[in-house]
Amino acid sequence: MIRIELQIALTYEIDGGGADFVFNVHAAHTASQTITGENLYLSQSVPQRMYTVPESGNRYMYVHAGPGDLKLSYTATVDLLHHFADPALIHEVPIKDMPPEVMGYIYPSRYCQSDRLIKLANNEFGQLPQGYGRVQAIRDWVNRHIKFTMNSSNSNTSAVDTIIEQIGVCRDFAHLMIALCRAINIPARFATGTDYGADPMLGPSDFHAYVEVYLGYRWYIFDPSGTGIRQGFVRFGTGRDAADVAFATVFGGVRTHAAVIRAVAIEDLANGLQLPRHCAEAISTDSGKTLAPASMEGDTSQPLLS
Repeated sequence: MIRIELQIALTYEIDGGGADFVFNVHAAHTASQTITGENLYLSQSVPQRMYTVPESGNRYMYVHAGPGDLKLSYTATVDLLHHFADPALIHEVPIKDMPPEVMGYIYPSRYCQSDRLIKLANNEFGQLPQGYGRVQAIRDWVNRHIKFTMNSSNSNTSAVDTIIEQIGVCRDFAHLMIALCRAINIPARFATGTDYGADPMLGPSDFHAYVEVYLGYRWYIFDPSGTGIRQGFVRFGTGRDAADVAFATVFGGVRTHAAVIRAVAIEDLANGLQLPRHCAEAISTDSGKTLAPASMEGDTSQPLLS
């Protein structure tokens, strides 16, 4: 098991009319991600309205803040229990057997215009053997063709823009990989959280965007930017793209300061706590509850607990 101690500090300057915020900075509640303790502090004494999406575990906090400074501090202890599997045993799910709640992740979305990348995706990946290996090939292609460059994109940058510019940040890598997967009918979704193990040359710890792909009736984690260690990612939310799971959606005149984020892994082998590591296995924090139909063989992989 992996245990991450998480600290997040956000600061905003709000104009005279006040502002509304929708935050998605709480660790998600999932079957394999457990929050053993957490605390949230707001510098303004204002009501907080929480909503948890039952299907995904995404947690949103709605706040109306007055003029002046607003500081948010969130701390949490998060335990991650990963499912490990042999990539060679993980197969793609035929559309005819795809669960209805997964179907939405094969369609184009605002930042992932898969309908504009069908020819490219089929030329590059259409003839590859189906399965986890084909998705890994997409991940590797994106990682090779796009250069990670801080502050190289903005909130309007889409997958098609990233193909043209060939630079981006983790959000752009994720959008492009998702669009290419969907272009060949592989369900893929956008995941947000915090990074772990990133090269200090890339800057301080930050929010992170990565990809989850539906294979073998389970969502598996991919990191197309290659900047972190997958086992150390704490998930905040999943959605079609960044529009669904922005860390903060702001309505009103607001100036935003740089976030301060710290994610520390706790090693305690006597109690089964290990440090995150790079691994060749496929990994997931999905419960795998959405099972294959009785007529299908499904995923023959066996779970190994970290």
